[in-house]
Amino acid sequence: MNPSRLALAATALLATTALAACGSSTDGAKASADGGKAEVVLRVPDPGNNGFLALGKKDGSLDRALATVHAKVAWTGSAGPFAPAAQALSADQLDVAQGSITSAVAALAQKPGFKLFAQTAPDGVGEGILVKNDSPIKSVQDLAGRKVAVSQGGTSEYLLLKALEKNGVPADKVERVYLRADQTSGVFNSGQVDAWATWNTFSTPSIANSGAHFLVNGKEVGSDNYAVWAVRNAFADKHPEVVRAFYDYLRENGLKEKADPAAYLNVFTDSGPTAVTPAEKGVAIEVSRQGAAAGPIGEADITRFGTVAAFFADQKVTKQLVDVKPYLIDVDKLGTGAK
Repeated sequence: MNPSRLALAATALLATTALAACGSSTDGAKASADGGKAEVVLRVPDPGNNGFLALGKKDGSLDRALATVHAKVAWTGSAGPFAPAAQALSADQLDVAQGSITSAVAALAQKPGFKLFAQTAPDGVGEGILVKNDSPIKSVQDLAGRKVAVSQGGTSEYLLLKALEKNGVPADKVERVYLRADQTSGVFNSGQVDAWATWNTFSTPSIANSGAHFLVNGKEVGSDNYAVWAVRNAFADKHPEVVRAFYDYLRENGLKEKADPAAYLNVFTDSGPTAVTPAEKGVAIEVSRQGAAAGPIGEADITRFGTVAAFFADQKVTKQLVDVKPYLIDVDKLGTGAK
């Protein structure tokens, strides 16, 4: 990963600081300028330069979708790891955020102020364990006695532990080097760790630019690592129709991006630290094309969420088994249409 991209990722981790500067809202609504119906403000992490939410910011389509339920978006902070976003949700500094079910389980082990309302099927090809192309590591068994970089308590640690379990390698035979994801590229490229368990935000530039490849990917380790959308409890209670309108936008536009991934890259600029480079485009497009769009959380998904929670408890990532069910919203039962 180039230094400018690394700096961008570091900035994402400051999301909670930026969000705090935006102030808090007790009900997410503000009176309209003409004294009419109060307009609800939905605070969403800024999407950056890529993806359908970036396009929704640029062309105003998300605001138009929310206007049908007397709401509008406020882009706050930066999209980044879910752990600080979960804290921002609980602190009334953010209304919705996306993360992984693995990081959500870790956050739910605390005292969460949010629930989950949408899921996207696990990314089988964009996440996994990276090794350099000239690495002597050719199998998961070869990780024994090696150092693997992971982010603690989320996608990264989950992928490594799943790979080790599936291949019969005791977890204590592999040294986990805990690093923030945005700090890992230089460590990995310099050979200070032998492998890196990560997701597509970081795997794409590493594969495209740094001579790396997946030793195993999410599909090969049997990952249940869904992407999930979370909403602040008080916001969901007071504005269910806004949550439903936002979900409908996620679903519709996620399908559009999957059908034509290239159209959603470099939405604002083709250059600079936020731009996907020409070398990265092919990897990014293939990952998006094989991905999924957001959907409601069904019974089969809930079962797999429980499998993740049980795995994290068994592996001592969480101190006890986290019951995810009380923190789920059936988005199909939320109100639609203007009130």
